[in-house]
This record gives sequence, structure tokens and C-alpha cells, in this order.
Amino acid sequence: MDIKRKKELLNEWKNRHPDMGVISIFCKATGDLFLGISKDVKAGFNSNRFKLSVKLHPNKQLQVLWDKYGENGFDYSVVKVLKYENPEDDQTDKLNTLLDECLLEIPQAGRI
Repeated sequence: MDIKRKKELLNEWKNRHPDMGVISIFCKATGDLFLGISKDVKAGFNSNRFKLSVKLHPNKQLQVLWDKYGENGFDYSVVKVLKYENPEDDQTDKLNTLLDECLLEIPQAGRI
């Protein structure tokens, strides 16, 4: 790959506009629901699946359910998407506010 193509790919990566928002992991067997924020929802799901598969997830209740029911025992979805303009701006506060709103709407949900 030539230098020009590498620069193009790097520029595309820097200017991408990933979906940000509140994600959910739902245990089909028990009905337990877990919500969390992600600055890139696809990466967020992959990160959580990886942590669960290597038994290093910070949410111990979710880890116990994962160990019992396995990956196929869960559904993954995006609950709310955050609308934003500049991908370089830090959206953490807005994401946390969105998560708090979702947790108020779904009080039985836990945090990822």
C-alpha cells in the first residue's frame, strides 16, 4: 500500500462518524437487562462480548449470567442513539445523561 492510500485511510478514520448511544444486553432466559453507553456501538458490543468471554467483565451479575447461558443466551440492541455534529468533541456527559434517562424509563435495568 502506498503512502497516499495510507493517508487517505487515516483521514477517513479520523473523520468517521460512529453511532454513539445507549446499548443494551438482554438475558433471554432471565429477563435481566443491562444498559451502558458507547461512543461506537459496534465496538461497544464487541468489547463487552470479549470481556465476558474471557471472564473479565466488571459487572459480576452479567458475568454470572453469561457463564451460565453463553453468548447465544443474550440479545444486543441500541436503545437510543445520540445525535451529534463533531466527532472530535467529547460526548461523555451527553451519553451519561441519555443513560440516566433510560435507567429512569426502565428502572429494572442494571448498568453494564
